[in-house]
Amino acid sequence: VQLQASGGGLVQAGGSLRLSCAASERTFSSYLMAWFRQAPGKEREFVAVISWRGRSTKYADSVKGRFTISRDNAKNTGYLQMNSLKPEDTALYYCAAAAASYWPPKKYDYWGRGTLVTVSS
Repeated sequence: VQLQASGGGLVQAGGSLRLSCAASERTFSSYLMAWFRQAPGKEREFVAVISWRGRSTKYADSVKGRFTISRDNAKNTGYLQMNSLKPEDTALYYCAAAAASYWPPKKYDYWGRGTLVTVSS
């Protein structure tokens, strides 16, 4: 499956952005979907993951209460709503999909190109 992330941009601290991840396959609902990010000079880190029908989610502690992951399987698209953004949220954000039959996933099989989020102070 091919993934295309979009929606990044420049926003002031305290602002909001919504990222989208469009999948190329109609079988999108058979994949777990997640968001990761990589800040300059840092390792890639997990942000959030959502189950096949969206009934279960998990978040990194750093984004809990501020970010919301969701998906629309009819549109083959996943989302990451980011509120109360902080300068430390600045990073390249990637979406990923796992062809797993268990929850939560331990590895991801497909990765999209990142979309850059810059939060100014």
